[in-house]
Amino acid sequence: MTGVALAEELLLLAYDDESGKATGSRIGLDLGMAAGVLVELALAGRVAYDNDSIVVSDPTPTGNPITDEVLGRMAGDGPLPPASWVQRLRHGLRDRILADLVGRGVVRDVDETALGHIHVHRYPAVDATVEAEIRGRLAVALTGEQAPDERTAALAALVAATRMEPSLGLSGAALADAHRRLAEIAGGAGFTGEVSLEESTVRPSVALVIEALADAIDAALGARR
Repeated sequence: MTGVALAEELLLLAYDDESGKATGSRIGLDLGMAAGVLVELALAGRVAYDNDSIVVSDPTPTGNPITDEVLGRMAGDGPLPPASWVQRLRHGLRDRILADLVGRGVVRDVDETALGHIHVHRYPAVDATVEAEIRGRLAVALTGEQAPDERTAALAALVAATRMEPSLGLSGAALADAHRRLAEIAGGAGFTGEVSLEESTVRPSVALVIEALADAIDAALGARR
């Protein structure tokens, strides 16, 4: 596993560096981060999609505390449909990921609690290079000049599924083009069923998990506007 997990990448994209506030759909981000943890486990060969459920294929810890907590929970609860897992895992996940990023010096916690009971926290960036690397990978992928690696393709698919394209800082025609390109990446990676798993740019086992999770998120968020 890499130093920055997919769920953390999504969160960093969604939070404004200066204000430290989240942008976009709150539930969309929470569902996306839950899916991100599951995709991380798929990339590590720990879970798979089988019989309409996500199942643990290898309970060996990955070394990431948040991911391993989820892996242990999944091993105990048994197979469940993707929609059930993203709903179960999204609660409290944001706070755990934010705490981890604060502890690693990527963002800082600005406590603006008022009147002793109105809790407001902001998380402005401390190490902006982390998010810059994430955005750089996505920018290269969006140009279409080269096929993205597995992790970047997975991140692109999650950005599209959670409708986070505005977090890329684009608008108008550029935003529409980004949405089209993200869909192309997902299609080429085998996440949408547009190409066979044999032709997928990622491992078939990972493609199956991402496709199932993207469908679950899309159904939870409802019709696109």
